[in-house]
Amino acid sequence: MRYTLDDILKLFGSKRNAARQLGFDHKTMCRHLNNHGYFDTESAVAYRQLDAERKEAAKRFKVLNQGEIQPVKIPRSEEEESARQAAQQGYAPEFDLIHPVPDGMTSRGTSIKYGEDGEIKEYWNKTKQAGRHPDEVVRIPGPRTIVKTSTLLDQQGNVAQQWISEKPQDVAREQAWQAFADALKADLPKSEPVKAPKSTDKDLMVVIPVGDAHIGMHSWRAETGTDYDLDIAESLHDKAFTYLLDNSPNAGLGLLAFLGDITHTDSYEAVTPAHKNLLDADSRYPKIVQTTVKMVRSAINKSLAKFKKVHVIIEVGNHDPSTAIFLAICIAAIYENDPRITVDTSPAHYHYYRFGSCLIGVHHGHGAKMEQLPLIMANDRPEDWGETKHRKWLTGHIHHAVLKDFVGVTVESFRILAAPDAYAANKGYRAPRDMQA
Repeated sequence: MRYTLDDILKLFGSKRNAARQLGFDHKTMCRHLNNHGYFDTESAVAYRQLDAERKEAAKRFKVLNQGEIQPVKIPRSEEEESARQAAQQGYAPEFDLIHPVPDGMTSRGTSIKYGEDGEIKEYWNKTKQAGRHPDEVVRIPGPRTIVKTSTLLDQQGNVAQQWISEKPQDVAREQAWQAFADALKADLPKSEPVKAPKSTDKDLMVVIPVGDAHIGMHSWRAETGTDYDLDIAESLHDKAFTYLLDNSPNAGLGLLAFLGDITHTDSYEAVTPAHKNLLDADSRYPKIVQTTVKMVRSAINKSLAKFKKVHVIIEVGNHDPSTAIFLAICIAAIYENDPRITVDTSPAHYHYYRFGSCLIGVHHGHGAKMEQLPLIMANDRPEDWGETKHRKWLTGHIHHAVLKDFVGVTVESFRILAAPDAYAANKGYRAPRDMQA
C-alpha cells in the first residue's frame, strides 16, 4: 500500500507515529518519502529483507589463527543462490533491477528515478571491476618481516584488494638479539670463579646507581671537548666499579641499579626508537652489545667478590627499550645457578627493592616527573610503603644531579660517566661526570 506525505499526516498525525504503527524504521520511511515522494509498504518489506540478507552475508567470512580468511557457507537452495548472484550483477526484476552489468564487472549499486505515476523515468547502474578469484591471487607466506596481511573480498568470495604490512626493522632486531646471545656465551678474560667474602655486615646494603652509560655513543673531542667510544666507555665504567667496590664496606647486599639508556642505540639503526632522532653511534650494534654484556658481567663478578648477595636492576630507558629487557633476561639466565645473585627481569618501567626498613624505587625518568614518583611508589607498593621508614627513588635521563625531598620519599637523579654527544654539547650541557655508591 502506498502513502503520500499528506496521507501519512492525515491518518497518523506524524511520520514517526506512522512508522511505529506500520512497523517500519522511521529513517527508512523518511528516506523513501524523500526519494520517491511516497512510502510503499510492499517495497519497504522487500528492502528490509534484502538488508537482512546483506547483514547475513557479512558473516560469511571469518579470520583463522594464521590470518587466513575462509568463507563460511550459509545454507541456501540453488534457486536462492542463483537469485543472489543475479542481484549482485544488477538483475532483480522484483525490485525493478532489469539491466545486468557485463561480465568482468559487478554491481556497486543502482539508482532509479520514479515518476508520479510510479513508472521508471531514469535508471543508473553503478559498476566496478570484479575482484580476482582467490586462485588467481598470489598469496605471500608469512615471513618474519610481514606482520599482517589484510584481504578485502567481495560478496562472491573474490579478492578485491589486499594490503601487506611489514616491518623490516624486525629483522635487525632479531639479528641484535642473536648478537646478544653470542656475546653472553663468551667468557670473561681469564676470570676465576667468584668466591664469596669471608665476612659481611648483613644489616648493610651498598647501592651503586649507574647513570646512563650510553655505550655505543661516539663523541669527538674536536666537536664536544671530550672523546667517548666503546673502549673508553668500557674502561671508564670498569675503573669506576673497581674504585667504588674497593672503597665500600663488605655489605650483606649489593644493589646494582643501571638507571636506563645502558646502550646508546636499540638496533642497527642509529636513531632513538620512539622519535627517530639521529644519534652519534660509535660502532655496529653487535659490537655495542658485546661491550655492554662484558661490562655488566664484569661489574656483577666484582660485586659478588665484595658482597654476600647481589641484586641487579636494568632499567628501561628511552634509548634502549628492547635492549634493556633482553639484557636483564639473559643476565638472569647466565647466573641462574648462582644463589647469591638475583636479577629483576620485569619489563615494567618502575622497579622496586626492599631491604629491611628501606624501600628503593628505580625509574629512568623519561616517563614520570619527579613529583609524580612518590604517589606511584605508594600505589605500586602499598604494603612496603606502610612497613618502611626510608624510601628513595633513583633516576637518570637528565644527566645531571638533582635531589628533591617529598613527603615520605626522596627522589634523586644521578650524573653519568658518558661524555656529551654533539647534540648535548651544542645545547651547552656541561654537567660534571661521576658515579657513586
